[in-house]
Amino acid sequence: QVQLVESGGGLVQPGGSLRLSCAAAASRIIFSIYHMAWYRQAPGKQRELVAAITAGGSTKYEYSAKGRFTISRDNAKNTVYLQMNSLKPEDTAVYYCNAHFMNSDSWGQGTQVTVSS
Repeated sequence: QVQLVESGGGLVQPGGSLRLSCAAAASRIIFSIYHMAWYRQAPGKQRELVAAITAGGSTKYEYSAKGRFTISRDNAKNTVYLQMNSLKPEDTAVYYCNAHFMNSDSWGQGTQVTVSS
C-alpha cells in the first residue's frame, strides 16, 4: 500500500482547465514500479477509469477524455498529474488517484471537480 493525496480540484467554467496532482508517499524506486491512474465518480454513477499511465510511460484514456486530458508522471517527484482542458459539465465528479502493482491497489481520498457556468 502507498499513501496517495490528490489536489488541484475546484470549480471551473465550461471550456476551462484544471491540473490535478497526486503525490505518493513512497520511495522513488517503488513509485516508478507502480502503474498510475485517475478515476472519477459522479453522483449516481459508477466509478470509471479516466486515464492511466504504466510504469513504462504508456498511456490510455477514456474515450471522451481523448484529446482533452493528458496524464503524466514525474518519478523524481513521486507525482502523477492529470491536465484537463476544454472541460465540460459532464466532467463534474470526484477524481481519485490510483496506484496499481500486481494484486495491490491504493487510492487517494479524492478531489472534487465541478464544471459549471
